[in-house]
Amino acid sequence: MATPTVNENVRYEPDDRPPHLVSLGAGAQAALITLAPIVLTVVIVVRIAEGSDSYLSWAVFAALVVSGITTVMQAVRVGRIGSGHILIMGTSGAFIAVCVAALVEGGPATMASLVVISSLFQFLLASRLSLLRRVFTPVVSGTVIMLIAATVMPVVFDTLEQVPEGASGAAGPLAAGATLIVVTALVLRGPPAWRLWSPVIGIVVGCAVGAPFGLYDIGQVLDAPWAGVPIHAWRGFDVTPGIQFWALLPAFVVVTLVGAIETVGDGVAIQRVSQRHQRATDFRVVQGSLNADGMGNLLSGILGTLPNTTYSSSVSLAEITGIGARSVGVVIGVLFFVLAFFPKVTAILIAIPGPVAGAYVTVLLGMLFVQGMKIVIQDGVDYRKAAVAGVSFWVGTGFQNQWIYPDLLGDGFLSVLLGNGMTSGAIVAIIMMLFMEVTAPRRRRLQAALDDETLPKLSEFLRTFATGAGWSRPATDRLLLVGEETVASLLGDDGADVGADVKRRLVVTARNQGNGAELEFMSAAEGDNLEDQLAYLAEPADVPDGREISFRLLRHYASSVRHQKYHGVDIVTVHVESRR
Repeated sequence: MATPTVNENVRYEPDDRPPHLVSLGAGAQAALITLAPIVLTVVIVVRIAEGSDSYLSWAVFAALVVSGITTVMQAVRVGRIGSGHILIMGTSGAFIAVCVAALVEGGPATMASLVVISSLFQFLLASRLSLLRRVFTPVVSGTVIMLIAATVMPVVFDTLEQVPEGASGAAGPLAAGATLIVVTALVLRGPPAWRLWSPVIGIVVGCAVGAPFGLYDIGQVLDAPWAGVPIHAWRGFDVTPGIQFWALLPAFVVVTLVGAIETVGDGVAIQRVSQRHQRATDFRVVQGSLNADGMGNLLSGILGTLPNTTYSSSVSLAEITGIGARSVGVVIGVLFFVLAFFPKVTAILIAIPGPVAGAYVTVLLGMLFVQGMKIVIQDGVDYRKAAVAGVSFWVGTGFQNQWIYPDLLGDGFLSVLLGNGMTSGAIVAIIMMLFMEVTAPRRRRLQAALDDETLPKLSEFLRTFATGAGWSRPATDRLLLVGEETVASLLGDDGADVGADVKRRLVVTARNQGNGAELEFMSAAEGDNLEDQLAYLAEPADVPDGREISFRLLRHYASSVRHQKYHGVDIVTVHVESRR
């Protein structure tokens, strides 16, 4: 509840219109930096699964088309689809393992069907984001992200040995080593601007080292047409799914939801770096980014390529350049879309040797693993969360490497389902979190209409809760005051998205937590963000006159206030100390 800060690094906010040359320059730079990861992820998957060259060309084409369309969607925000920010969309590395399994087990048509069906769960998550916040917690998402890296790494290591027949035994190690050294050196010691270009520079150096050994197939580039669409390689859908489809579907759904959680993080971060005056996170923007992400996965499945996701590099680019204008996002998306129709350009990337691509992906997955660790640790690790993360990770790793009862699983449904470490680990993590939620101290609950008659009911509810918890009289009075001022603030909302004839409901839950209590207020209202109002108390002119006293009392008596705004639902979480 600190005073609002000003980010002087921001040159252009999302609604600003920078000069056309600025938009074109920033967009072209971001597109060039992001082009390689989009293409290389597809190349890695298809090569590992031993797919045909014609399918690889189509999958790369489709990935660029989808990335371009959805990047524009994110920027322009059509209805509830899109964030209204620069969120670059590209092929998701989290899907490498499951997509390889789908291509090997059932082929491109089966993978396409799995991507389409799993994308529907992302739309569901976006619409019900507020309800799933206790299941897909930071511990679950962080653990699954670590498992994604642990699951994919053995597959990526195999690409380090993919060299042409007759090539020198030193070719692979030299090319991979050069790529790895350059990328890591720039990441560790390079200036910020150079760090963004580290993947491109590392790949160029690796290709240059491997070229004398015949690793870079320049003939493939020369044979590629300048323009065209490889439509003949589209494989369609599998409309009669077999056992492989049903066994792999849980894995695709879990990865989709975990990827969505990563998109949530990007949706939160891009708001922070794109605004001069820092405001509380608008989760309606996050829901829009999730819907665009889901649309990208749906289009990816229809076109038969890998699913896509938001790239966290969007946040780094906006932070370093200071440009958050939507026009830049439109430029990036248009460039992706246009480049898809020039096979000669994409052939340059497709020809990148396996050892070079593998070394580059190794760096990305290593950072992804640490990102998962950070998500778990930043949530605060007690012995319960440590047990969830530790047991889930090692159970998943055990199943992935066939260390756990491989003979009992056989070759059927269970083998495909649990044989993927990410799926088995995620199942264990979710079960453990659900068990903790069910067996946790019971939340007391109050449901009422959000109107002028709510306050007496709330006071009685909170007084009963405080008496049961053994709170002192001053602490009880403080709890009552915080509850009343929170409801008074919600009552003062204009309810911009709620019709005047719609009755607003309020659900209040209370539970003991540490040396105090956690109160959660859920209401169907959309107006000002309570966190922003508390932060701007240093500037009274920005606070509605009739509510300033409520805001100041709430700021004084509550130890923390968090206001999450979703489409149609507001959630205010307040912590009140019993001893102060």
